[in-house]
Amino acid sequence: MTDDVDPSHPAARAASRRDFLRTGMLTGVGAALGRFGFDPHPAHAAVTDPATGRGSSAFAAPPLDVVRIGFVGVGGQGTSHWEILLNIPGVELVAVCDVDASHAARASAMAVAAGRKAPAQYTRGPRDFERMCAEVDCDLVFNATPWEFHVPICVAAMDSGKHAATEVPAAYTLEGCWSLVETAERTRRHCVMMENCNYDRTELMWLNMVRQGVLGEILHAEGAYNHDLRSIKFANDGEGLWRRAHATKRNGNFYPTHGLGPIANCLDINRGDRLDYVVSMSGPSRGLQAWQREHLAADDTRRGETYVQGDVNVSLVKTVNGKTLVITHDTNLPRPYSRVNLVQGTKGIVMGYPDRVYIDGRSEKPHRWDTAEKWREEFDHPLWRSEKIQKMDLGHGGMDFLEDYRLISCLRAGTPTDTNVYDAAALSCLCALTERSNARRSAPQDIPDFTRGRWQTTPAWPVVTA
Repeated sequence: MTDDVDPSHPAARAASRRDFLRTGMLTGVGAALGRFGFDPHPAHAAVTDPATGRGSSAFAAPPLDVVRIGFVGVGGQGTSHWEILLNIPGVELVAVCDVDASHAARASAMAVAAGRKAPAQYTRGPRDFERMCAEVDCDLVFNATPWEFHVPICVAAMDSGKHAATEVPAAYTLEGCWSLVETAERTRRHCVMMENCNYDRTELMWLNMVRQGVLGEILHAEGAYNHDLRSIKFANDGEGLWRRAHATKRNGNFYPTHGLGPIANCLDINRGDRLDYVVSMSGPSRGLQAWQREHLAADDTRRGETYVQGDVNVSLVKTVNGKTLVITHDTNLPRPYSRVNLVQGTKGIVMGYPDRVYIDGRSEKPHRWDTAEKWREEFDHPLWRSEKIQKMDLGHGGMDFLEDYRLISCLRAGTPTDTNVYDAAALSCLCALTERSNARRSAPQDIPDFTRGRWQTTPAWPVVTA
């Protein structure tokens, strides 16, 4: 369900915080997908760039010698992050919280097997993260939970004086996005969305080429999350316990950030440009219904579910500086995986799946693609040239390791994180705005300026090294 808050400004009303259902409960799913309220009178804390003295959203916190982490949600993706963090120097995993006590016990055993101290375990129910945030002396709360919990966990963490990191999307309502921004500003804590695709080797190569001016002025980009998730959505464990429920109530792009995150970096979103408005439309809903008929027993209760999510959602986004983006979501139909990953400028174009490059005047043949490998030696990103990174093949070919490594590195150095709460909100808000546009015959929806103008003076993410 979309909310009806004016997207150009934080909500003018306070919404009550509602209890979220325990993972796996499909009964009463409407409550699980309810809105998360926030203080309607935020403290608009200014952030100053020390290099220029001007307003900026490049916030940095004091450095941490060791990053002590309390972790919420150690299912499939959470366990992957947990394993990665055990392999990063300067990290202590001091607490683990999960609604399934066996998951927390498994994570604890992994820590002990790695020679670490057993973490405190919090397993008293779906809101035990609040007790963990209140009791545990840690620096960062990291969560890899179902979407309904991302905002309340991050807010609880920041309100208790901890930094927050969350799996994607960071929120799926406008109220949730504003809540993250306002809480981060009020508490002066980081709130980072862990978008692993920002750190894929090819996406970072494209970014390096953009930073070196090889593609000229960037004018257009396309990204997608094209992934056949039917078997995962109908699984009897993991994401199958909660992810499919959203398709019974919502219709839009549920998962925009995998395709959008890397191209937003190439377009300097929130760092010289920002997303201005979106137009969105969804096609018919057929894929999940067909899976029901073909794979579920006649007496399976899931056959009674009705889905409203269109199988393919296509959205057009315009930036304030006039650049265009196409964002696609396609997870209910049979298809090979793709993020599209297209960036086009005045001097050339790069595109994924398969990865290929065309540079005007430099490619081998006019009007013919080069393979990305032909250009990798010259433009491979410094992070991926590092032997340290290449050896850590953990989490989606190493990009999960790299995103976790970079977050810990920034926290230990006391530097701005690669992305921040404003990026988390700007990318995640498309969940709600695509739903709203789709429900209103593809009417344009304004995208809020979560930075309140500071995007104009915030420096771009530099080409960093390991």
